[in-house]
Amino acid sequence: MRARLSPGMIERIVRELPSVGAFTELILIEGNSKDETWGEIQRVAQKYSHERRILIGQQEGKGKGDAVRKGFDMATGDILTIYDADMTVPPEDIAKFYRAIVEGRGDFINGSRLVYPLEKESMRFLNLLGNKFFSLAFSWLLNSRLKDTLCGTKMLWREDYEGIQAGRSFFGDFDPFGDFDLLFGAAKLNLKIVDMPIHYKERTYGETNIQRWSHGWLLLKMTVFASRKVKFI
Repeated sequence: MRARLSPGMIERIVRELPSVGAFTELILIEGNSKDETWGEIQRVAQKYSHERRILIGQQEGKGKGDAVRKGFDMATGDILTIYDADMTVPPEDIAKFYRAIVEGRGDFINGSRLVYPLEKESMRFLNLLGNKFFSLAFSWLLNSRLKDTLCGTKMLWREDYEGIQAGRSFFGDFDPFGDFDLLFGAAKLNLKIVDMPIHYKERTYGETNIQRWSHGWLLLKMTVFASRKVKFI
């Protein structure tokens, strides 16, 4: 989990995220915050150290993708999960992702916010249009129908992530968000990517870090770059 400008959510996440499998390891990565997020992460990790296995770290680079890679490198379990600190995805939904992957329904479980009705203020209209556009573009690029490429919650096997990591040079370090990097890598390994519908909720703490126009333009350039790799070369 990457936490940036989210000190008010840390303890709630540690309390509410379900334990699944043989053991559940929470990895909290602080993402260059200028508030009290890091101090809160340290406090909560210490407070719950006898109840849960919690690892913590500070991001050295920039972008969510960098934080995800750092967290995955620290992980010791067989299944890796991304969960955003804004809690717009209900923590109990993680159990659905886990059941899907261990039951063999997919190799890569991708959260989809665009199946169930959205809460009123959970996603702005232009963001919704952008998500639908990139979902169509990725479905075409990956030959796999995806309803939502930019949902922050994803789950995959460690060994598959290691394969994605090993082949990262094919696409290059072009994705600061981490979503495209993982999806393209999974498709290149012919992993079965399965959408998992989630109930996307309105943010209750802090503000989004998304910069609609600059990030949208960057995502478009990344899509064009990737299309040259997988469709036109």
